[in-house]
Amino acid sequence: MTHFTVELADPTLPEARALIADLDHYLGELYKPEENHLLDPQQLKSPDIRFLLARRDGRAVGCGAIRIDADGYAEVKRMYVDPVHRGRGIAGLVMARLEELARADGIRLLKLETGELQREAVGLYRRLGFTPCGSFGDYPCGGGASIFMEKKL
Repeated sequence: MTHFTVELADPTLPEARALIADLDHYLGELYKPEENHLLDPQQLKSPDIRFLLARRDGRAVGCGAIRIDADGYAEVKRMYVDPVHRGRGIAGLVMARLEELARADGIRLLKLETGELQREAVGLYRRLGFTPCGSFGDYPCGGGASIFMEKKL
């Protein structure tokens, strides 16, 4: 029987670093460097970030994070599931746990930036209740490959 867990974790653990490196490689193949807005594992240790690892039978197979913004929302960052393990609901489990963490911090709005070439991710976010919104934070306004979405909690 397959057992999934989603837990707060140190993003500098080797298994977390490996997932983040896989995500960086994937995004690097899709977009120009200036179109990627990445946080490295050390940046993910910031006190305003909650980083999760998803495990399948004890093996790290996915990750995700939220960054609590001073403007009162949480930004979803570093969502990734190893391609071999996709289609099993892991991303939904990670997102549900991120939503719980955001609510525990008093956050009632999630925002995210993804890319137009990540059709599977955009579809997932739509199925999870995210809707299009304008750019936010330090992201460039208009143009580029970015798609901005939000979800009220």
